[in-house]
Amino acid sequence: MLLVENHPLDALNTFGIAASARFYVEAETEEECRAVLQSELADRYPVVILGGGSNVIFAGDLDALVIRPCLRGIRLLEEQGDTVIIEAMVGEVWHEFVRHCLQQGWYGLENLSLIPGSVGAAPIQNIGAYGVEVTDVFHSLTAINIETGEACEFAHEDCRFAYRDSVFKQEARDRFLITRVRFRLSRQPSLYMAYGDIRNELAAEGIADPTPLQLSDAIIAIRQRKLPNPAVLGNAGSFFKNPVIPHAQFDALKAAFPDVVAYPQEQGVKLAAGWLIEQAGWKGRALGPVGAYEKQALVLVNLGGACGADVLKVARAIQSDVNKRFGVDLEMEPRVYGDEPAD
Repeated sequence: MLLVENHPLDALNTFGIAASARFYVEAETEEECRAVLQSELADRYPVVILGGGSNVIFAGDLDALVIRPCLRGIRLLEEQGDTVIIEAMVGEVWHEFVRHCLQQGWYGLENLSLIPGSVGAAPIQNIGAYGVEVTDVFHSLTAINIETGEACEFAHEDCRFAYRDSVFKQEARDRFLITRVRFRLSRQPSLYMAYGDIRNELAAEGIADPTPLQLSDAIIAIRQRKLPNPAVLGNAGSFFKNPVIPHAQFDALKAAFPDVVAYPQEQGVKLAAGWLIEQAGWKGRALGPVGAYEKQALVLVNLGGACGADVLKVARAIQSDVNKRFGVDLEMEPRVYGDEPAD
């Protein structure tokens, strides 16, 4: 392992924010992960685990030990009839993992195509898209306890998945370094195509009965059309969660705004955050070097030279305007690291 002091993080976050880590190390095996976690530096400095950098905002430099687990590998662990258990290491690129599974005839991840980030982040965020979430295909994972160095196993129920949430964002936050994630997939496709965008894309391609790979291709096309490429325009994907509100609050909101975009849930009603932000006048609008993307208001973009404070300024302005107009609170999806500079 190579330990680097004052390492730049600009290229390690998809928003392209300039920041540095007091100490930075890349670990390529579980043994290396355990060794750096048990080092003197890990005792002296806060430990930050950095994956693909697609869901983080650096408010400033990190006076921390930043560990980037780069473990790679995908393997078939078990077969039971049409069901397969697939294990992927934490450092695998999520989209590449999805496509690899499709090519092997392991189905269930099609709707999660082209989501940025690493495999290790997927269960933390309970990533989801077009009606499918990681919780729907998750089997189990292995993680290292950051404090003790002990290997721990988490079954599905241990992860306490919820909408864009898991135990790793709650009481287990910053306590574990995930090394291996296992998924329960199938050799028999069962495609979820309830979203209008998917049906329209397939119809435009003249596909009536898609294969899983064709469904993945359609979702890739949709995402590429709607969302900016971080390599071209820095961003962290969907910046706000879709808020879930009580039925009574939704009824009042619907009366005032008949066109509100919403989706009934078991508990409450989920609102489309992008619609709220657009209606509040933010689509395509910028403050300095950060703005809401012109094609999708839910995505904030780096127009050039943005720092973390610039991003947070725009995020808070959007939160304020949406609350004033609709009485709804928006919660940011990305994790914020570092101390924001004083004005």
